[in-house]
Amino acid sequence: MNPSTALATVLVDEMVRGGVTDAVVAPGSRSAPVALALAAAERAGRLTLHVRIDERTAAFLALGLARTTGRPVPVLTTSGTATAHLHAAVLEADASGVPLVALTADRPPELRATGANQTIDQPALYGGAVRFAADVGVPEAGREEQQNRYWRALVARALLIARGLVSGDPGPVHLDLPFREPLLPEGPAVAEGVWAGRADGSPWTTAGAGMPGPAPLPAGPARTVVVVGDAPAALGRAAADLAGRQGWPVVAEPSGGAWGAGLRGGALLLGAADWLAAHRPERVLVVGRPTLSRPVNALLADPAVRVEVVPAGSRWADAGRSASAVGGLPVAGGPVDPGWAADWTAAADRIGAAVDTLLAQTAGTAARLARDVVAATPAGGLLVLGSSTPVRDVDRLAVPRGDLAVLANRGVAGIDGTISTAVGAALAHRRAGGGPAVALMGDLTFLHDLTGLLLGEGEPAPDLAVVVPDNDGGGIFAQLEPGRPRYAADYDRVFGTPHGRDLVAVARSLGWSADAVPDATQLPAALSAGGPRVLVVRTDQRAEADLAGRLRAAAAGALRR
Repeated sequence: MNPSTALATVLVDEMVRGGVTDAVVAPGSRSAPVALALAAAERAGRLTLHVRIDERTAAFLALGLARTTGRPVPVLTTSGTATAHLHAAVLEADASGVPLVALTADRPPELRATGANQTIDQPALYGGAVRFAADVGVPEAGREEQQNRYWRALVARALLIARGLVSGDPGPVHLDLPFREPLLPEGPAVAEGVWAGRADGSPWTTAGAGMPGPAPLPAGPARTVVVVGDAPAALGRAAADLAGRQGWPVVAEPSGGAWGAGLRGGALLLGAADWLAAHRPERVLVVGRPTLSRPVNALLADPAVRVEVVPAGSRWADAGRSASAVGGLPVAGGPVDPGWAADWTAAADRIGAAVDTLLAQTAGTAARLARDVVAATPAGGLLVLGSSTPVRDVDRLAVPRGDLAVLANRGVAGIDGTISTAVGAALAHRRAGGGPAVALMGDLTFLHDLTGLLLGEGEPAPDLAVVVPDNDGGGIFAQLEPGRPRYAADYDRVFGTPHGRDLVAVARSLGWSADAVPDATQLPAALSAGGPRVLVVRTDQRAEADLAGRLRAAAAGALRR
């Protein structure tokens, strides 16, 4: 094998040994050795390969696969600007603790800083957003045994760090791979002989069991509220189980693993100042990182409330700069007050009834659509929520469900790559025996990632229905300060940004079945048709902005009765 082929062959072999089951490739020339090695691994049944023409789409597809499987997923690009297109997904993986592996092909050292075509400074491209980065070095003939050990140890280290098995802090890693020509193999590339790995098929390096974790927090007072934000599903579920045993109410974001045990409309409940003043907790136990609600952040900033944090890794969020302790989930025990959780549950039920009464009068809003999409998603299915309005509407208005897997890119809460993330997650969810997937995202989020709909020949099609509330622009801004009448003269131009496009026709042009759904009552039948499919529901962003205020008033009114 030539040196470039040797590196690629060893790299892929060691990744498979380290637990990689999926890989994503964006085509390129300099990355050809690794792309061909990945294709050979797929033919041998060792992994599943996914190919996308857009590097940003490829990266978010890998993110969705890694989120759902919990395994590292490499995404391969050629050199130059292609590598920069991974950055948004790397940032999301960093903030959400997702084991994304960026593999960037590069020019060899003698072509760097020479003005060579398609060459930029790549080795530290992602800065502090990655847990580990290595400029792998150029393969050289005559050093086969040393290089085999070095490459395998490097890949094993990168995968262990990506999974958080040593640090407890999973996240993205970056391997920059400089290749000299010739790039293409002249015969079969097999990792044997001098290029062999461990004889028993194991990774070159493994992590010991029982790595130390944070000491558990004390059981604490009975008047505790558990807030679960962006967190791994297993941690969220463990927090919900503990809260159930201790009689602690749970306010959970949809994607944090505890949503099924959470109060409906927790953000609306916390926003009812008079009720909260009479039911102020002694302690708030924060699990993961809250990302959605101003009322939650206001509670965490309340100096009368003790805030304790259970982080998902070695870093933790401190929204109000008020955390007094950080540690693992408390052990069960301590005082229990059954009436404490009952009061919160009864209040949430009253808010839910008021919400449903109001939504019954507003058929053409994204808010009602969000509630109804959650209700219509089949049990065992996957629900992917776009950032901006959809995830907030689900958080405030939907009836929480524990029989769904819920995913949202809440690490840095960008709208980019949402379709691609949903496709990757849907493919992995179905392969693991899960049900169909539904993604709810706004029209601008949909338009931002249209290449995510583009499935090349031979690529598997996801069982995914993408539901798009189309209010012809950036509807969330109508609910925020820019939507106030004083800014009306410039609102459409710089905030509302109406696009005027037929989204059904756009989706069909990219090969997806697509239909306009006149109202939410027809949604269950439309979803039952399966995917891949796009369903567009026309909504009114000004009506949605008015509804947001009415919902807060209705929640407060329900609690005064």
